[in-house]
Amino acid sequence: MFRSLRRALCAAAAALLLPLAAAQTADAAEPGAGYWHTSGRQILDAAGQPVRIAGINWFGFETGNHVVHGLWARDYKSMIDQMKSLGYNTIRLPYSDDILKSGTMPDSINFSDGKNADLQGLTSLQVMDKIVTYAGGAGLKVILDRHRPDAGGQSALWYTAAVPESTWIANLKSLATRYKGNSTVVGIDPHNEPHDPACWGCGDTTRDWRLAAQRAGNAVLSVNPELLILVEGVQSYNGVNGWWGGNLMGVAQYPVQLDVPNRVVYSAHDYATSVAQQPWFNDPSFPNNMPGIWDKYWGYIFKQNIAPVWVGEFGTTLQSTVDQKWLAALVTYLRSTSAYGADSFHWTFWSWNPNSGDTGGILKDDWSTVDTVKDGYLASIKAPGFRGTGATPSAVAGTTAATPR
Repeated sequence: MFRSLRRALCAAAAALLLPLAAAQTADAAEPGAGYWHTSGRQILDAAGQPVRIAGINWFGFETGNHVVHGLWARDYKSMIDQMKSLGYNTIRLPYSDDILKSGTMPDSINFSDGKNADLQGLTSLQVMDKIVTYAGGAGLKVILDRHRPDAGGQSALWYTAAVPESTWIANLKSLATRYKGNSTVVGIDPHNEPHDPACWGCGDTTRDWRLAAQRAGNAVLSVNPELLILVEGVQSYNGVNGWWGGNLMGVAQYPVQLDVPNRVVYSAHDYATSVAQQPWFNDPSFPNNMPGIWDKYWGYIFKQNIAPVWVGEFGTTLQSTVDQKWLAALVTYLRSTSAYGADSFHWTFWSWNPNSGDTGGILKDDWSTVDTVKDGYLASIKAPGFRGTGATPSAVAGTTAATPR
């Protein structure tokens, strides 16, 4: 959905796009180690053990700052350390194709008092390298999300007049090559929130997101066959509308088929009324109607053992009672899979950033204090390490509204 994001001017400077030289080293016995692959509805680590993505979105690379937000307030290492301490194990990093342009430099980084000292003079991609390296050292994984074709805003389709499909695919391949051999980066989300006129299974190559995802996925896997391809839904299927990227009803008839097996994870987005109104929020049975809604749009993929399902974005300001009930219901739905043992839905919450205009973040406006109410809702679905245990989760945190921004 459209979000109010902090914007700033970009300073230009010439620099080479340098590949990340060293791969992350990891103990093969460590939970979540190495690259991941799928088996039915599970995601498995290099040792073949089930893993659970319980993560956070940290945005900014897709904006005019061309870098994750908040570095004007804090050092990036302390931010990642805090994510780890709160129990998040994966970072979804949105970006725009602008950062793939030679010499794109980050803006609004604070270098005073030694903050972010090792980022001075680096291009946006080189800063991404630093974040990936530090996250990997802390035991976190990273999923790269092509969030926008350029810093100006999201696009319904995966291409625009200024960023054609050829550029989109070339840039996806470039990132896949850049991080090849570094298993901190476990996957790529090829395009954020496809929506009308995007279709699924209609066969029109200019609009059929399922076919485009196959083209992009195969291109990525041609240079880095170890990556997961995390494919979002669309908005409408057979006249049934939902959230942008959140409608995966077409998978049943038209699954994504890639040249490399066991690489597809389906990704849904789901939001509350602080983002937009939906008819199901006004149903007299709300919130008891929500499990059926989620089953219809994306949950069936998991429950029928078709493929893993990752809720790549969900969030709310928590200021309304409806939103509080929605988040409690969604957490209950996501954790209900404990009945399946180590199997689980996967998720990355939107967002870490407090400056997401329609959801706020896990951090408050000082970029340091944790919104403990919002974070508390997620406590029962955070993974112990990376592996699912099937243990009975604790009760969902209370439903007091978060402090208004």
